Order: sequence, then C-alpha cells, then structure tokens
Amino acid sequence: MSEGIRGGALARKGLLNPEDCAAGEALLACIAASDLETIRVLFTDQHGVLRGKTLVASAFPSAFTSGIAVPSTLLLKDTSHRTVFPVWSDEPSPLSGPMQGVGDVLLVPDPASFRILPWSPHSAWILCDVVYRDGTPIPYAARTVLKNATQRLAAAGMAATIGLEIEFHIFERVDAALEHAQTTMPGAPPQTRALTHGFQFLTETRYAEAEPILDELRRTAQAMDLPVRSVEIEMCPSQFEFTFDPASPLQHADNLMMFRTMVKEVCAARGLHASFMAKPRLANIGACGWHIHMSLADLTSGRALFIPDHPGELTPQADGWIAGLLAHATETSLLIAPTVNSYKRYQPFQLAPNRIQWGQDNRGAMIRALMTPGDPASRIENRAPDTSANPYYALAAQLIAGLDGISNGLTSPAPTRTPYDGDAEHLPTNLAQAIDAFDGSAMLRRALGDEMVNYLTTIKRFEWDRYLSAISEWEQAEYFSLF
Repeated sequence: MSEGIRGGALARKGLLNPEDCAAGEALLACIAASDLETIRVLFTDQHGVLRGKTLVASAFPSAFTSGIAVPSTLLLKDTSHRTVFPVWSDEPSPLSGPMQGVGDVLLVPDPASFRILPWSPHSAWILCDVVYRDGTPIPYAARTVLKNATQRLAAAGMAATIGLEIEFHIFERVDAALEHAQTTMPGAPPQTRALTHGFQFLTETRYAEAEPILDELRRTAQAMDLPVRSVEIEMCPSQFEFTFDPASPLQHADNLMMFRTMVKEVCAARGLHASFMAKPRLANIGACGWHIHMSLADLTSGRALFIPDHPGELTPQADGWIAGLLAHATETSLLIAPTVNSYKRYQPFQLAPNRIQWGQDNRGAMIRALMTPGDPASRIENRAPDTSANPYYALAAQLIAGLDGISNGLTSPAPTRTPYDGDAEHLPTNLAQAIDAFDGSAMLRRALGDEMVNYLTTIKRFEWDRYLSAISEWEQAEYFSLF
C-alpha cells in the first residue's frame, strides 16, 4: 500500500512528502479495517464553503495516489453559485492557468484533517489542498493563501497562535422553502422561528433550555477533536457562542470550517436551521461576530512577544502588530467581512466596532488589547471579522497586516476609551468601499499577488452588482403607491 502512495502521481509531483505518505498509508489501513462506507473529499472554496466529491471507501486510495479531479469552476463562482468568469469565451480574464473551458483542478488530501462524522458514522471527511492538474499551486486557493502568509511570518522569525470565538444562530425551521418556484439561484431562504427568547446574555435558565442541541453540538465537536473551550448563551434570541483553545492559524482555519459545516448539518438533521450570517433580517435578532485572538512567539526561542514588562505598555511587537492591523483595516476588510450583509453589523453600542481604533480591554473597539505582565495568555483580539468570512483568507489578513506593521516600524495611536465617539476613521460602510480598498492596496498586491487580488475583486464586484440591480422591499414600499 505504501508503494502505491509513494509511487503515485501526487508523490511524484512533490504534493505529498514522505510524512504525508506514511500518514496516508496508516489512514488507508484504518479505513480498510473499519465500517466506513463513504469518504467526503472536500476543499474550502473562496467563500468558505466546503465542496467536493464523496467516494466509496474502496475507491478512496486513489485520492492519495492520483488526487481527485473537480471542475475548476468551483473556484470561479459567486455566493449565488453563478460562474463569474468568461470560461468559454476569448474575453480578457484575470485568471491564469487552465481555467478556460472548465478544465479540472486537483484535490490533494491532508491526512491530518481526516474525521469520522459522529452524526453519520458510516462516513468521514478529509480536507484537501486544491492545485492545478500539473501540481502548480493556485494562488487564490484558500489553504494556499494562508500557508503563504504563515511562511512569510516564519521567514521573519515569528509564529502566530490563534484563538477563536464563534457566534451563530440556531432557529426552528418552519418551512424549508422547497417549492419549485423557490429553488432559484440562490434558493429562497427557509422560514424560521426563534429557538429561545432573549435578551438574556449568559443566563443559566436560557442555557438549560437550549442545552439539548448545545450538548449535541459540543459532544460532536469534541468527538471530532475540535478543541472546544466553552459554550455560551449570547446576547440575542437564539444566538450562541463556542470558543476554542489556541492553535496554529492553519489548524484553526480547518477547525472553523469543520465546526461551521458540522453545526449546519447536525441542526438540519434535527429540523433546525443554523446560520452564520452576520446580521439576519429577522425581528429582534442580533449580529454575529467572529473574534480572532492572536499572540506571537519568537520561532527560535519560543519567547512570547506580546507580554509587556509593565501594566498598560505594549511590547514593540504588539505595538507594530496593532498598528499594522489598524493601518490596513480598510484594505483587508474584504477578507474579514466579505458580504453585502457584513457591513450592516458595524453599528455603535452593539458590542461590534464601527471605527478603526484600539483599546485596552475595550469591547467596543476594533482591536482589544488583553496584555498583562507575566501573563502567557497576553493577546490581541480583532473584533471586526464576522462568521461568514473564509477563515483562511481572514487569518491570512491578520498575519499579513500585523507583520507589515512590525516590519515597517509602525506605531499605534493612543488607545480609545470611547470607541463610538471622536474622529477616528470609520470602517467601510458597504461592500463596494471594501472592494475598492482591497483592489487598490499595494501592500496586499505585494503580499498576495496581483492574480489573487484581481480574482477576488472580480467575484465580489459581480456580487455587489447583483445586489445593486435587485429591487428591494424598501423601494417597493417607498415608490409603488407614491408614483
């Protein structure tokens, strides 16, 4: 079996190293001795959605020898699942490589990501890198973007550790919206009602009411080796939060993809609808954020670089990291708040930021500094991202902006105590502003490459144009009777 993997096309192209081959061999032996029937071979697309193919267990070894081919258009779609790029024409395109004609790209499995699914124990997941058929990396593939950012940080002698707080909603599904007229692109949203009343932030009785589904989600996450730390009742009706122990950026990007997809699938099987949308259009429903906690260590010594010597001080690395996040907040916004809806969350006095500033343990500021002398958990929290973000893109944005701040000797402004007052620059107020800033960023073009920036700009402008062309309920109410 090992000769099959090591002699396969993936190993010959250098896409699997000897450790990967050994891990793949061990995994295939375990699967052969198990009751598994199907393996879902998956990759994360540009929107943070898992896509892929399901193989019967007996066919799965080919994933490690030859890889799995999937249509390249899976990387070329907007959030409605429309293909954005002119793949069957001679029109100019920002894409290079064999994307024209809907050729295939290749999925390369990561054996460390293999998980048996507790809610579907005859089946398992494995996450993959996606590359061109000849093995060349795709510059805008999600895992590739984050791996490149991590390598840039390592080249500077540092490594980041990430902690996650993930907010989301769970509703009872009243109508799944499956009438034929509702199966549009995108499909009509389901009709729902609240799972719990609000607003009862962190109340014990509300947790008890929701405990059955929260227990199922927690146990399922733990059975998948996701490092759950806490389960919490959030501020608004039917809103919950899971937090996770610290891990590397790539580990936590994978963990978030698995957690988000698991929650949606487990809830759907129970007649519930889980949503990680930033701000659903429902009465009395609040917005959901994704708070990214970051610390930094010296690669050689392991020394934590954000622990201050004195209260209220910033280390030079923390100072530069915060300054970089602030300086590049507008141009990286598209990577952490990627949808039209994301920008409806930036409202004052809602525990979400709306301005580009930082504060010492201030939950209204974009950046919250949590650093104490002698505390190994000293860290920086970015409260601007939301839970609809592609986690690989979002974490890459933190590493790129923070490193740029350190490398260029940037210094942070004074911390704020009044995050919704004053003259600090506002975060983008709509997706168009974020797209323009991303497209025009010389720093991101250096860090990500022109092809990545042009690619994501094209997809997101297509999404924004569709939004502008849609006739809203506001317009109908405003003008239909008046004129």
